[in-house]
Parts: sequence; structure tokens; C-alpha cells
Amino acid sequence: MHPYLLVFLISMVPVFELRAGIPTAYYYYTHPDPETFGEINLLLGYLLSALGNLLPVPFIFFFARRVLEWGKDKKVIGKFFTWCLKKGEKGSQKLQAKSSNGLYVALMFFVGIPLPVTGAWTGTLAASFLNMDFKKSMLAILGGVILASIIVGVLCLLGFSAWFGEPVV
Repeated sequence: MHPYLLVFLISMVPVFELRAGIPTAYYYYTHPDPETFGEINLLLGYLLSALGNLLPVPFIFFFARRVLEWGKDKKVIGKFFTWCLKKGEKGSQKLQAKSSNGLYVALMFFVGIPLPVTGAWTGTLAASFLNMDFKKSMLAILGGVILASIIVGVLCLLGFSAWFGEPVV
């Protein structure tokens, strides 16, 4: 599989997201294989990682709530889906009463912290469940993805440089 495609696909996977996509790009950048793909462009690897991370976001935003609405009257999953919807409504009302734009800044930082369960997937699910504005949520998530990519990139640069004993870039 081509390294660029691999970076893009890894970045689409929940939990891994760009936290795994950017290190993959760094790996292929530091370990070029002249017989197959050669050295990849690190900036393009970053861009593909961010795009792969952002591609599922609108689908998650618009369809997560619809799936819950659809499943709330189903036999096996109905109680859980109804609980999720009620919890989201309650949380949305509390958060909207306490803050206005501060909620979107908090969403950006939540997505921007590159830890498991704090990425674009979880942030988008939260925005969808809390009935947040689509455009403002997408801007906050985009800002969070940019922040996370900077943090992960710096950590990769430091880690790969320390591991190999010389600057990577």
C-alpha cells in the first residue's frame, strides 16, 4: 500500500486518528524505500493525515443523532439510545445556559489534546449529541485537528530525533 494512502486511512480510524497517521508519515519519511516509493513529503503526509481525520466529521455530526433517533424504539438498543438522547439534551441545555462561544473553544481544545478518546470523532459525537451549531462546531474541530497535528508533529520530531540520534527534519 502506498504510504500516503496508508497515512490517510489510518487517520480516519477512530482512536488512532492523526495521532497514528502523523507518526506513520514520519516513519516513511525517515525510512525511505528507493525500490518502492522512495522518500515521502512530510508536509503532504501532515496534510493527508489532517484530511483523513476530518473526512468522517460531517457524516458523524449528521448521522449519529439520526441513528439514535432511529434506534430509540428498538427492542434491544432502545433504552440505551433513549438514555443517550436524553443525556445529550440535558447536557446541551446546561452548557448553552452557561456559555456561548466558550463552548466552541472548549470543543477545540478537547479535540486538540492528542490523547485517546479526545479526537475529532469524540468531539463531533459530543457536538452532535449536544445540538451544537454545525458551522461553529466544524471550525472548532478543524482548529482542534490543527492543534493536535502540531503537538503530535513536535512530539514525533523530538521522539524520532532522540531515537535515531540526529535531527529528522
